Amino acid sequence: MEHVPALDEDLKKTLGPATAKVLAEQLGLHTALDLLHHYPRRYAERGELTSLAELSDQIDEHVTVVAQVADARILTFNGGRGKRLEVTITDGSGRLQLVFFGAGVHKPHKDLLPGTRAMFAGKVGMFNRKLQLSHPAYEPLSQDASDRDAATAFANQLIPIYPACAKLESWKIAKCVDAVLPSAQDAVDPLPAALREGRGLVPLTEALSKIHRPGTKADIEDARQRLKWDEAFVLQVALARRRHADSQLPAVPRRPAPGGLLDAFDAKLPFTLTDGQQKVSKEIFDDLATEHPMHRLLQGEVGSGKTMVALRAMLAVVDSGGQAAMLAPTEVLAQQHHRSITEMMGELAEGGMLGGSDQGTKVVLLTGSMGMPARRQALLDLVTGEAGIVIGTHALIEDKVQFHDLGLVVVDEQHRFGVEQRDALRSKGKQPPHLLVMTATPIPRTVAMTVFGDLETSVLDQLPAGRSPIATHVVPSKDKPHFLARAWERVREEVEKGHQAYVVCPRIGDGEDDPKKKATEDDGDKRPPLAVVEIAEQLTRGPLVGMSVEVLHGRMDPADKDDVMRRFAAGEVKVLVATTVIEVGVNVPNSTVMVIMDADRFGVSQLHQLRGRVGRGSAPGLCLLVSEMHEASPARARLAAVAATLDGFELSRIDLEQRREGDVLGQAQSGVRSSLRMLAVIEDEEVIAEAREEATRVVAEDPTLEGLPGLRTALDALLDTEREQYLEKG
Repeated sequence: MEHVPALDEDLKKTLGPATAKVLAEQLGLHTALDLLHHYPRRYAERGELTSLAELSDQIDEHVTVVAQVADARILTFNGGRGKRLEVTITDGSGRLQLVFFGAGVHKPHKDLLPGTRAMFAGKVGMFNRKLQLSHPAYEPLSQDASDRDAATAFANQLIPIYPACAKLESWKIAKCVDAVLPSAQDAVDPLPAALREGRGLVPLTEALSKIHRPGTKADIEDARQRLKWDEAFVLQVALARRRHADSQLPAVPRRPAPGGLLDAFDAKLPFTLTDGQQKVSKEIFDDLATEHPMHRLLQGEVGSGKTMVALRAMLAVVDSGGQAAMLAPTEVLAQQHHRSITEMMGELAEGGMLGGSDQGTKVVLLTGSMGMPARRQALLDLVTGEAGIVIGTHALIEDKVQFHDLGLVVVDEQHRFGVEQRDALRSKGKQPPHLLVMTATPIPRTVAMTVFGDLETSVLDQLPAGRSPIATHVVPSKDKPHFLARAWERVREEVEKGHQAYVVCPRIGDGEDDPKKKATEDDGDKRPPLAVVEIAEQLTRGPLVGMSVEVLHGRMDPADKDDVMRRFAAGEVKVLVATTVIEVGVNVPNSTVMVIMDADRFGVSQLHQLRGRVGRGSAPGLCLLVSEMHEASPARARLAAVAATLDGFELSRIDLEQRREGDVLGQAQSGVRSSLRMLAVIEDEEVIAEAREEATRVVAEDPTLEGLPGLRTALDALLDTEREQYLEKG
């Protein structure tokens, strides 16, 4: 692929080594093309001022504001030896103080006379309960235009405000962009001409020019629309090519045998499947019956019965003579799945054993902490085909593990697995096995298209009959300490009724996670997060004295973890004080209440996951979110949102709007975070959906993109080695 020299050249050549170094180290910008894709965050108008009123939300952030000097005065201190310049600026929405000290006061005192308009950049701080910028960089917006027309043009000009850093202010970045903007003429347009014209999008060179140096607000809109399409379309083409390549791979069709294991299992189910479970099962069985590998994402609300759907798929594969492997992210979860699957199957999980069913198969567990004899037996059962189903952790991926005929891989909680791991397990089949990925984190449709775009999606949004609703309440422990006392009384009441409880804390507190060691200056006077070990001790001595309280966290010995979990499941332990190790898949129907300490330190989706651990039986569930945060704080608003709805899809939208989508995409898809600069996954739902359709059509007509060299170049830029591997491994 030929490269466009001007655009791919190192910025050192154009801007000099010092500036290029700051751009590379602080902002990750290395070439002219990188810089052209570093878009302004917003635009200020000289005629209308940007808002100082919004700065209270941006303490410790680097900001750029456009404002007018209201007054400036020099104050002395230390008996006249020290000098401080205080400048008050205003923009009509608010006032802000700037301070300069020492020998550095004279130049700004001369430059910043009352009435002067300027751009100011610095880090927002707080002094004497007032917002201030200390020693900000500034650029006066002088009006030395020679005639009135030029002055009017100057006053109406849109000033791009770039994402900046302490060492390089926005206006300096603007000057760097000016230096490389002429090379935008050489940019290769990735959009097919017919698509661009059909949707009325401006050419790429025009979009780059308008986004950086707009004449009007309409210019900005044209440029944004075009650049959003680029990002959405190139990414969807990469995913469409992946789907197309997968559809060409061979796989063994897996159809359940009539009167076989699946029928025997269905016959002994004590309940009927929900409509949702039946519909999703049909989609999966249709995929399994084809000669190409299934690649399906199963999204289900907490407790919607995903495990049942996955188990029936595994039984169908065993029926057809193959084996199924379920990969879980933690040992606790693997053991939990093994326990619940063998219980659901009963004698059908004891194939070949005394008292087992003739139609049955063996269900084995494989984890890193198993003893040698048990491990050796499990490996033998897999290689001989004696075991139809294996449930395990990363231990399944090791080279030693061999299958007789691996037909289906089920991955639980996808975002906790690296793609390499998913791929390593798939490579153990004689032919590529079918793949089912499950997640209990509801993902908005557009994020699913962007993050898991190589998978078809099924959604389970119906709760099985008999599941109880969960009531959620915020407990403001600082404002109303008696609410917290009442929370512990509720725990006691539930336990006395014969139920069980979870108490969740953000930290372990076993010395290794000592917050003093990790404290940073940003933490200020914020107290460390509450810890499992400390809270368990306080509860056993105080409000829950006399009850059986145990702890569970990730640094415990695996055998101890399993022992605690087993005794909790058996009802011997009444209150489990744990970290988020219980967030996923732990199923104890007798648990009815959960108290989450420092709930404001968890994300919205995580809180939703956690509360899904209660109310899994016939008794109603209760989740109490304990927080010391002030009622007006954004953290409390987040908790109120969780308390207000049980709809995980609604909450995931809230979560995504509050975090930058980079966090979400970065979790699941290596490389995509850095490729989305203009596209907002939630707002631009329509663009993403349309881009996916267009991409699918383009790839179906020309899988190698032979006739679209511009698109191939853009794909090469998106899919550097790391991302290429990501998509290759799917």
